Amino acid sequence: MSTSTVETAIRTRVDAGSGALIGYLPVGFPDLDTSVDAAVALIENGVDIVELGLPYSDPVMDGLVIQRATQAALKGGFTLKQGFEAVERIRARVDAPLLVMTYWNPVIQYGVERFATDLENAGGAGLITPDLIPDEAGEWMSASDAHELDRVFLAAPSSSPARMTQAVESSRGFVYAVSTMGITGARADVDAAARSVISRLREAGATSACVGVGISTPEQVADVLTYADGAIVGSRLVSALAEGGVPAVAAIAAELATGKN
Repeated sequence: MSTSTVETAIRTRVDAGSGALIGYLPVGFPDLDTSVDAAVALIENGVDIVELGLPYSDPVMDGLVIQRATQAALKGGFTLKQGFEAVERIRARVDAPLLVMTYWNPVIQYGVERFATDLENAGGAGLITPDLIPDEAGEWMSASDAHELDRVFLAAPSSSPARMTQAVESSRGFVYAVSTMGITGARADVDAAARSVISRLREAGATSACVGVGISTPEQVADVLTYADGAIVGSRLVSALAEGGVPAVAAIAAELATGKN
């Protein structure tokens, strides 16, 4: 199996003495073309890896900012095929890893093998699956191996030692450390629980672990990168896109990227 482009991008930043900045935006918000331009702007302004969220009708883990954006995309007619189109169009303009973040039900409905094939053909790096646990991921494990796609599983403060080990052994690219219990969204302080999750993942053998949920400032990015391999920002970027379009996303990305220095 080839080397993970996601893990390589993270390792490059870690070896440079910092860590990776990962940015999340939903596909199709406020429309498909703008979401493509916004993702490109992230990479052009210091973001190392992009997570593209696939809008879904029951986004149980998403905070209000992301929920509103994904619901708007669905009302605008978003389809899964547009997700693959977006990946292909972004990859044609920038050379950076693109991970798709999706709930598992749309993948099942589309067909796991078909989804993996189309994602690989579009140039995607792999999937983040927030509601899929490794025990129930047999079909995805096989398809991702066959198509050399990364698979990112989550670890939370409530995860048992066995779950931590399972997340580390099953993930490829990185393990997504959820810093708080609850839904996504910017917070004044990232929970100290994030340090504990990363520490426990290290004990379980993780060599690539990134923190998400609640990161919204360069200072928080810098703090997270003192102990984790990457910092993931979502709601702050989605808010910027909603309020000021692509220029605002570019400005916030550049601001957040100062936290890597």
